[in-house]
Amino acid sequence: MSKLKNIFVFFGPPGSGKGTLAWLCVKRLGFVQLSTGSLFRRHINEQTDIGKQIDFTIRSGKLVEDSVVSKIVTEWLENAAHEHSSIILDGYPRTKNQAETLSQFLSEKFSSVKVCIVRLQISDEKLVERLGKRVVCAEKSCQKVYSLIENSSHKPKQTGTCDICVGKLIQRKDDAPEAVKKRLAVYHSHENELIDFYGENGVTIEDFNAADLVERIFEKFLCRFGFSIR
Repeated sequence: MSKLKNIFVFFGPPGSGKGTLAWLCVKRLGFVQLSTGSLFRRHINEQTDIGKQIDFTIRSGKLVEDSVVSKIVTEWLENAAHEHSSIILDGYPRTKNQAETLSQFLSEKFSSVKVCIVRLQISDEKLVERLGKRVVCAEKSCQKVYSLIENSSHKPKQTGTCDICVGKLIQRKDDAPEAVKKRLAVYHSHENELIDFYGENGVTIEDFNAADLVERIFEKFLCRFGFSIR
């Protein structure tokens, strides 16, 4: 029997803090988070048929087809629904086609589940600055993310070194200013289409100021959706 009651779809441009907010929901509320990136890596590492297909597509420099992404996500959801009451989707849906597939899947399998959109909003200028000071552990088994922004709670204890595995901290190429601007342009074009889709279908859309401290965003999340920490 399904335990699933809520699906929270996190929208927000790269660097808006979706991952940190999701982590707080997982740690303090017992939610489970689905990251399509993690799901891709799992299938690739396990060398499943679909994992081999995804790996070939990514190595070819192409985007994974909507139908493939939706297939692995809906399969994961069908299994997770029996164990979890609240699920966060981070990185899915990214396109209108994916959103339509998800909506059809839920209406057929989990029609009583409530879907809510959590949208983190922040100016492109602040994101360029924020991502320009983001570094990540170079060790593939770790990849912990840090911020070099002054007074950030995510600064590494030792400059240039990962707190967890002592790996070297590097800046991703796609976090360079010009790369970030291109990524944001692509993101906004898809987000507008998705927001229109969900708005037209009566799905709740809750906006949060991503420039706030993440703890404040989390407190507002609790208030708006009626959750409390035991």
